Amino acid sequence: MRGSSLGPLPDGGRVVIIGGGPAGTATAIALQQGAQALGRCLQITVVEGKRFAGEQHHNQCAGVLSPPVVKLLQDKLAVPFPHHLSRRTITGYVLHTPHRQLILDEEAEPSIALRRIQFDAYMLDMTRQRGIEVLSARATGLEFHADRVIIYTESTPLEADVVVGAFGLDEGTAALFQHAVGYRPPPALSSIVTKYHPGEAGIAEFGGRIHAFLPATPRIEFGAITPKGNHLTINIAGARVDANLMTAFLSLPEVRRVLPCLENAGRINPNDFRYFKGRFPCGLGGNFTGDRFVIVGDAAGLVRAFKGKGVTSAIQTGIRAAEVILHRGISASAFQAYHAANRDITEDLPYGQAMRQFAIFAARIGLMDVILQAAEKDIGLRRALFDAVSAHRPYRDVIRQAISPTSAWAIARTLVRRMSFSRPDQGPF
Repeated sequence: MRGSSLGPLPDGGRVVIIGGGPAGTATAIALQQGAQALGRCLQITVVEGKRFAGEQHHNQCAGVLSPPVVKLLQDKLAVPFPHHLSRRTITGYVLHTPHRQLILDEEAEPSIALRRIQFDAYMLDMTRQRGIEVLSARATGLEFHADRVIIYTESTPLEADVVVGAFGLDEGTAALFQHAVGYRPPPALSSIVTKYHPGEAGIAEFGGRIHAFLPATPRIEFGAITPKGNHLTINIAGARVDANLMTAFLSLPEVRRVLPCLENAGRINPNDFRYFKGRFPCGLGGNFTGDRFVIVGDAAGLVRAFKGKGVTSAIQTGIRAAEVILHRGISASAFQAYHAANRDITEDLPYGQAMRQFAIFAARIGLMDVILQAAEKDIGLRRALFDAVSAHRPYRDVIRQAISPTSAWAIARTLVRRMSFSRPDQGPF
């Protein structure tokens, strides 16, 4: 088999990518384009067991694509962004606590809400149009040898010089890599997702902002309501959220005030408020590179810790993996360049995780009410909250802004004022 060394993948080299979502398809397209620019021809196969066409699967992702996803597709992959799939342009956010709310309007490039299953189908179709093989099957086994990798599937065995894991949080495929190379899946939060069709008037009333909630309810870290075309996507997340917690979330006064026409049960679509369960990573995976393998996107935990930005990060990490395979090699040492390329994500993870823990604590004790009130008058604090919710800036910068003397003084001044007006039988917040 040609290309059996661990150097940069040569002409005739073979790559198998397990997973046909944004991370897998971005890797495949980037590999093909990069190889052609170098005068090489690669054999690339994407293995995907789901059928995205026809929307036979439900994707638990909220489906909000954040900048710079449009530029990544168009400039890095020469893939036109599918504006025809857009269900809503996100104009800003509304951050809610049990007693206050704060409008945070978008000032830069907006995010785009769409149905993830349609976007995934589009990306897989773009991959096929470039002549890249897509095998409709699930991977069932992996064997790593000195000169090749064998990938067993439900339909046919494949041989490759290098295998790319782009399988998200699929537990079955994760177990294959765990057994073969000692990979460790990233820590993850669980999520419950549902949707609601409030009618044309209700959608118009709701507008183009995402409503984000930091409830004081234990076990719900955050919730969100996202406008999409003719419906609203509603999701909650936490270490162990379940259907009962989603029902409790929907009953919160601050949530009911936002949902239009909810009291008119006779108008509710029979498909509304059906719950789907999913997970998303909140930290790095372990051992996600080595000789002849690299893992990208959610499967590696390469996402923003507090916000996610899963699709954007998936595409970024897929492109970066392709560049390393073509220019550095497919050995464990060569893939250190992949780790270096993703430092913008990995070095920001501790800051995002710290912000996540602070937000949970502050919401529990009522301190977020104080922060939102202070942000109404402090532009710097308001900007920090916007960047925290949207993840448009690194969390290191967000924290620096939030604890700047001006912002800290605004919070302290608001806290003192609230304490001076609180009754003896009330807490300070």
